[in-house]
Amino acid sequence: MNVFEKGVEVAERITFYGISGNLISFLTGKLGQSTAMAAANVNAWGGVAQLLPILGAVMADSFVGKYYTIIAASLIYILGLGLLTLSAMPPSLSCLNQERSSMSAPESLVHMQVILFFVALYLVGIGLGGHKPCVQAFGADQFDQEDPIESKAKSSFFNWWYFGVCGGGLLAIRNRNAKLPVVGDNEQLVQETVPHNGSRQFRFLDKALLPPENSNRSAKVCSESEVEEAKAVLRLFPVWATSLVFAIVFSQPPTFFTKQGITLDRSIGSKFVIPAAALQCLIGICIVTFIPIYDRVLVPVARKLTGNPAGISMLQRIGTGLFISIFTMAVAAVIERKRLMVAVQHGLIDLPHITIPMSIWWLLPQYVFFGISEAFTMVGLQEFFYSQVPNELRSVGLSLYLSIFGLGGLLSSFLVSLINKASSRGGGESWFPDNLNRAHLDYFYWLLAGLSTIGLGLFIYFAKSYIYNKRKAPL
Repeated sequence: MNVFEKGVEVAERITFYGISGNLISFLTGKLGQSTAMAAANVNAWGGVAQLLPILGAVMADSFVGKYYTIIAASLIYILGLGLLTLSAMPPSLSCLNQERSSMSAPESLVHMQVILFFVALYLVGIGLGGHKPCVQAFGADQFDQEDPIESKAKSSFFNWWYFGVCGGGLLAIRNRNAKLPVVGDNEQLVQETVPHNGSRQFRFLDKALLPPENSNRSAKVCSESEVEEAKAVLRLFPVWATSLVFAIVFSQPPTFFTKQGITLDRSIGSKFVIPAAALQCLIGICIVTFIPIYDRVLVPVARKLTGNPAGISMLQRIGTGLFISIFTMAVAAVIERKRLMVAVQHGLIDLPHITIPMSIWWLLPQYVFFGISEAFTMVGLQEFFYSQVPNELRSVGLSLYLSIFGLGGLLSSFLVSLINKASSRGGGESWFPDNLNRAHLDYFYWLLAGLSTIGLGLFIYFAKSYIYNKRKAPL
């Protein structure tokens, strides 16, 4: 049945990455938005979509249970995808990049389509808010923490869960010229029906679904348990806060990394050109390659050295990923500087639509390091926030993990908007102009590397004093 759960997540990720991976190209292309505005919109949508799981998790853990929350969220997700498809199908959206005098559709119709597009996009975010924290928590609930074999398998579950997530992302690769990668209706129908058809096989550990007599007995100690639950959640705050910079870094591949790739020589042979959005598959390839090596090779070796069933502690894994992310942004800054120098050398600085004679493979190192960093950090955060909260709040725990990336996306959006306004003040050159040959993404990447270094230092400070619940080995 855990195979079913991983399959459900793969289907959802095909849908999500199919949208997010191509969104900035769609916004700057079909909707005619500026690079800075499109990046801010992508980050804002991603941020809201990752914050909404807090609401979905509270509903699941306190009222209706994970199972029914998953079903309801899937239906909303499907509705959003259907409307998104409708908003992208009519040809009048292409009119936004044409002169008003040559429009083939009334201006009011075009505006209605744009409104429908964003309404549908945020409906997908609402569906994600109910789905994301519950499916993974529901899957991890199927392992008995008291059973030694199942307890060890639970740690591997988080590794292979994220393997499936990234595998779904790889399957979502779409051509950058597509109107919008809304191809997930069928996948979401599978997602909605698989849990329903297999529901009798699952363990239901939701507090909200306990029989009335059990709930009445627990009500007698409600005040004490609520206090303990609050303490457990508050103890997670330093880790949550110091991971926010990584979440800002996490927002860059779907936006500026992709825009960088569009400017480079992406040809393979004489006929094939790599789609810009497909560059993100390099991250997924690194993750799906690295996770099996980590789980089957590195963990057993580390287990013998440390005596920890997981090989290294969760906080050590997160810290390793944070460290690699610093190196990632430094490498990205150096490569971006190289791209700008090539543009200047070939007289292309004012010709943004001409391909820079620099191979796309120059971006490979930053994608590889980012993938390895993500494999360490994301899986570590998932397991940490699931295991360090009371059993009744596991969906809430995972929603807290997701909220890191929700707030990080919003912070990235705010940071881009702030820097864009500040750097262009007084007629100066913005760091994020539409002409990337005059941009300063290298400055932005160095800034993120510096902020990541500060974040890692604070993370290590708080991690050293953290005491694990459930007898987890400390850092």
